[in-house]
Amino acid sequence: MEATQSHSWIQRALGAAKLDVNTYEEVEADRTATGQAAGVVAVVAVAQAIASAGQGAPGIIAAVIGSILGWLIWAGITNLIGTRVFGGTADWGELLRTLGFAHAPGVFYVLGLVPGVGPFIAFAVAIWTLVAGIVGIRQALDFSTGKAVLTAVLGWLVIIIPLAILLGTVASHQPAAIPGGAAP
Repeated sequence: MEATQSHSWIQRALGAAKLDVNTYEEVEADRTATGQAAGVVAVVAVAQAIASAGQGAPGIIAAVIGSILGWLIWAGITNLIGTRVFGGTADWGELLRTLGFAHAPGVFYVLGLVPGVGPFIAFAVAIWTLVAGIVGIRQALDFSTGKAVLTAVLGWLVIIIPLAILLGTVASHQPAAIPGGAAP
């Protein structure tokens, strides 16, 4: 794929899932592709919601909201770290587009429903998506793979540590169960 050529949304999603550098360069440069990137994230959110159906409505809602907010936050934090710490050259829109398309492997989260192997499939898809994200980060910020990996890891830590603290705080404030199984 040439960076100047415009491919369809599906071709771009497939190229991103294949870790094709030219696809990431194309969507980085195409300011009109932000909606397409959001579409990829939305499709993945639906796949995650289907895979979370066994958890009921709260699991489905959390999957959809988590996917969309995660994309927006990941792009923002990655932009800050990549440009301010490592001297990359990108704006938030470029990272929204490349990281949105990096979510493409997430359509396979729906296979998490397969009994016995679902969790392994979900883990493999998460790793694949992370690698795609690193390719997207590298291409958007125009720097080395090493800096892209460090940017992704630092961004992940910036997101996960406060989230873990928040979830730990919320969990510690849950009412204790009453013997016999009833909650107050």
